[in-house]
Amino acid sequence: MTESSGSRSTLLPVALATALGAGYLPKAPGTWGSAVGLLLWLVLPASAWVQATAIALVLVTGTWSAGVAERHFGRHDPGQVVIDEVAGMLITMFLNPAGWVSALLGFLLFRAADIVKPFPARRLERLPGGFGIMADDVMAGIYANLVLRLCIWLFGHLVIWSFVLFTQMPR
Repeated sequence: MTESSGSRSTLLPVALATALGAGYLPKAPGTWGSAVGLLLWLVLPASAWVQATAIALVLVTGTWSAGVAERHFGRHDPGQVVIDEVAGMLITMFLNPAGWVSALLGFLLFRAADIVKPFPARRLERLPGGFGIMADDVMAGIYANLVLRLCIWLFGHLVIWSFVLFTQMPR
């Protein structure tokens, strides 16, 4: 089925797969999908249980809707499908203490990991259907989450180290 021959039965899954239309925005639809994921994370309560539930729901509905959308658009991993970026951003930010700076850093780290696709992300995207569409972004989200944690940890230690050095300076 092509995009122009869509039916009412594909309306909901295509709407979900495109993050309510964000995937149709011109230029860099993956970036728009990531922005939707970041916005969703920002409105979620800072609860591990709520965030984990949101990730699970996006993964399940995303796998299903991405598979339907792939058939709807008539090609593998169509650019309009950005629910995988939404999931990747939620995974990136999962359990990370974040203000605006670390949220922006998480966004940039996820976009970089999604574009570069470090091992095994590129292999995962070859999996069939919606599972393959989602899997590479899940891996990119895991990498970005770990790097964000490292950055937050390093920044915290640099601040403490700088404070200790500053207080030890002779006056």
